[in-house]
Amino acid sequence: MRQTLLRLAPVLHLTRVTTAFAAVANVWFIILWTRASGKNEGAPPNLWESPLWLLLLGAAVNALGLFTFAAALNDVLDQRRDRMLHPERPIPSGRLSVDWAIALVVGTFMAAVLGATVLGMDAVVLTILVAAAVLFFNAAGKFIPAIGLVVLGLIYAGQMVIPNLRLVFVWPVWLVMTHSLIVGGLTHVLARKVPVVSRRAIIMSVVGWAFWTAVMLYAGWLRARGRGGLWPDFVRPDAAIWPVLLVIAFAVTTWRKVRVHGPGARASEKIGRYGALWQALYACAWLLGQRYYAEFLIVGTLTAVGFLGMTVLREVYGLIERPPGYRR
Repeated sequence: MRQTLLRLAPVLHLTRVTTAFAAVANVWFIILWTRASGKNEGAPPNLWESPLWLLLLGAAVNALGLFTFAAALNDVLDQRRDRMLHPERPIPSGRLSVDWAIALVVGTFMAAVLGATVLGMDAVVLTILVAAAVLFFNAAGKFIPAIGLVVLGLIYAGQMVIPNLRLVFVWPVWLVMTHSLIVGGLTHVLARKVPVVSRRAIIMSVVGWAFWTAVMLYAGWLRARGRGGLWPDFVRPDAAIWPVLLVIAFAVTTWRKVRVHGPGARASEKIGRYGALWQALYACAWLLGQRYYAEFLIVGTLTAVGFLGMTVLREVYGLIERPPGYRR
């Protein structure tokens, strides 16, 4: 058993599978919100005609495929840099060959496209566009923070709306985009990554975020014209209470982690991990605020199982790579 886990450990590290459940929660939220909202939300025919279990399965395969594609591609493209800065990672350490890593990149991309076919042709096209954005980010964007942080937020937003690009209530997508951009910037600064995020890069990132915020809200306003505008009339006025409380909670959690651990890789890693968990919590919060209780239970169960799996897998990593010994 331990030998099997040792063989799987490099793949699990490469794909960052412990935080992938947040990507699934995002697409499940869009599907469940759309179907629960009925004709108030625009949607492709597949989202109404296909069984819910099939949609959730296809969306999960799509989200996991895109997430692991992005993580594996990052390590493949960064292998030379990692040999100098992170020799413990799977490829530089020799625990996983480059050929296997490339096969994983190709295989996960194909899985993402296959999962999208259940959701319709629009989802397939958007999956390919998001994958192209991931390629751009890993090849160039992350080395130019002014562009990379904005692209990162758009990747998360784009991945989230793959099931339904015609969404009327766009605030949950905006929140994920904003949250991802902020978490990406914080982890970059705390880990002291290069290039450094300069004041000019911060200003350009804010300008890019503001532009895409305007585009997103304008699209939502056009779709909801005559039905409440930026806050559609079918959405409860108090639906944002739980998400706002979560934003405050994340700010407090981030402050505490930085205060306890100080700037560095450890604080950066923890904030990145909690940042992923919070995306799933946001999905739960919107559904709870809108009183979609059955849908809340589905995403809440996914979040609880995902968090438990994340915790268990992290403990397993430690045990198989640094097994406990006895002092003599």
